[in-house]
Amino acid sequence: MEREVLLAEPRGFCAGVDRAIEIVERALQKFGAPIYVRHEIVHNTYVVNDLKAKGAIFIEDLAEVPPGATLVFSAHGVSKAVRNEAAERGFSVFDATCPLVTKVHVEVAKLFKEGYEFIMIGHKGHPEVEGTMGQLNDGIYLVEDAADVDRVQVRNPDKLAVVTQTTLSVDDAAEIQAAVKRRFPNVREPKQQDICYATQNRQDAVKVLAPQVDVVIVVGSPTSSNSNRLREVAIRKGTASYMVDQPGDLKPEWFEGKVRVGLTAGASAPDILVQQVIERLKALGAVSVRRMPGVEETVRFPLPKGLGDKSMSPSSPH
Repeated sequence: MEREVLLAEPRGFCAGVDRAIEIVERALQKFGAPIYVRHEIVHNTYVVNDLKAKGAIFIEDLAEVPPGATLVFSAHGVSKAVRNEAAERGFSVFDATCPLVTKVHVEVAKLFKEGYEFIMIGHKGHPEVEGTMGQLNDGIYLVEDAADVDRVQVRNPDKLAVVTQTTLSVDDAAEIQAAVKRRFPNVREPKQQDICYATQNRQDAVKVLAPQVDVVIVVGSPTSSNSNRLREVAIRKGTASYMVDQPGDLKPEWFEGKVRVGLTAGASAPDILVQQVIERLKALGAVSVRRMPGVEETVRFPLPKGLGDKSMSPSSPH
């Protein structure tokens, strides 16, 4: 049997990631190196190393940034405290927070003014969760699973809203949200779910792909929440699945006796890595590559003021 690669559609970069990388590249073009970036701009090793080579310096603590420097906030968003510290230190700031994360921040601020407390569904320690929870000093409680919901103590169960990390498993989040609703029947839920369109689309594509293949490969870095979720979605469908940060991570034994290989990529993984993985799969015996039909994404987010200057040459396609 000839081995075939099936490509999930959509896969790879989303609009928020595209925008975040372009912000760093344009800042480098306009102001020259170094440009400081708080936290990895997106959770992908290749992207971070590529930007480092162009003159970006990634830091976690604003004390590492010299006075007067240009600073970019990562796509995951930051807490109010970080934003205030950057303003106090007088940095020139470009905010690469994904607009869909900003939407959650705005909702939290608005409902807090109306007297609401919050349950946040997300992963402890993830920078997006720290950023969203850091919009408030108190009154926001993190739950990672349904069991956590039982432990939450709120002041007024009738003034409670739920928000979600944008890169969760859609199915996991729905399960936890149902537990929140059972315990707090009057909880206010978002008009549109907080899980972003790209996370949803990539998970839906894997749900279609996984039953049709013998093994699923997800291109993504270990720190990438949405990439990890894609692997879990495939496993839940009963298909063996592995995540690779680069083509060299592929192990020949994963493909022994496997005729059809499914391939997808997290929202922070560049297409160049997908192409390199395809080449490696060909070296391991894949003969053909077929693209699955899927949702076409047309979402585009504008750049911040000062970087969207039309006279500047647009950065090369990623």
